[in-house]
Amino acid sequence: QVQLVESGGGLVPPGGSLRLSCAASGSIVSINVMGWYRQAPGKERELVAVLISGGRTNYADSVKGRFTISRDNAKNTVYLQMNSLKPEDTAVYYCNANLLQAGERNRYLDVWGQGTLVTVSS
Repeated sequence: QVQLVESGGGLVPPGGSLRLSCAASGSIVSINVMGWYRQAPGKERELVAVLISGGRTNYADSVKGRFTISRDNAKNTVYLQMNSLKPEDTAVYYCNANLLQAGERNRYLDVWGQGTLVTVSS
């Protein structure tokens, strides 16, 4: 079984910074894409940032220049460094991975973490 475990959320004042982490564990052959999504109260889940195998990244326009996604391949961990946080960044942040799970027959999975709450408020 494969799982993603997030950490690093919390309460931060406007203009502050947080670093989220997401570690993938289990029988993993390879990870193609790891990324972060968020869902604010009353809104749909939206893409924040993704990192594709090979190093290509994609960011939501609302976070460009403030957030940075990175990955430690040896640890199967993805990070989201969030700077200059704004109240509108308040949301539950979810980690997502598209990966190849090892088994009798390897298969591709799309896996989600449980979410971590980020609150930006004074």
